[in-house]
Amino acid sequence: MNPRIAVVIPALNEEGNIGRLILETYEFVPADMLAEVIVVDDASTDGTPTEVKDLIATGRYRGLSYVRHAAKSGQSTALRTGILVATAPVIATMDGDGQNDPRDIVRLVEKLGLPGGSGPALVGGVRTNRKAEGSKRWASKAANWIRDSVLADGCPDTGCGIKAYWREAFLRLPFFASMHRYMPALFQTYGYSVAYVPVNDRARQAGVSKYNNFNRAMVGLYDLVGVTWLRRRTVVPKIQERV
Repeated sequence: MNPRIAVVIPALNEEGNIGRLILETYEFVPADMLAEVIVVDDASTDGTPTEVKDLIATGRYRGLSYVRHAAKSGQSTALRTGILVATAPVIATMDGDGQNDPRDIVRLVEKLGLPGGSGPALVGGVRTNRKAEGSKRWASKAANWIRDSVLADGCPDTGCGIKAYWREAFLRLPFFASMHRYMPALFQTYGYSVAYVPVNDRARQAGVSKYNNFNRAMVGLYDLVGVTWLRRRTVVPKIQERV
């Protein structure tokens, strides 16, 4: 029996991408698995809201909802907003730019352990056919190498937005801006196992990337120091007895 999942999609100025991604999600994720699709709009200034609301208005897409931030708050905050709204026990996330393929969600969820049981609490995608420009691919490889050298979390592609994980496990984690890039390390710190699955990577069809190599590197180094401190100062006891 498939677990019920909530697909959470953060979006910022993704007109031309977000509507198509929602339609694909409903087409390729089995109805008995898909409990809800939550789009969190991080204060877009384009037609993103209209694309989502028009689909909701048709009444054809059960569980589709739209949440908008009053001000731009970042991708990690958008993810957390959607996860707090979600009611399903399993979360699947994708970036709103359409580069993640909803067809991969089922394979990620199939590798996930049952919530509260054994097995991986997080399954991350690993992009095997990157469509980003060369400079971004090399920057991503360098960032992954630096991060893994410090954190030793074994994550080959921390920037891949498509993931599946237990909702209750995510909500136990400390929250900070850009935490979405450190989720494997954070899950491991809190005693959970993680796994990875190769996934498709698609070219952006509309709009532009919200990141550049310089600002990503600066924020990444700052966060890496903080996550290293956090991991060293976190103690998760094993419960020996409970009556």
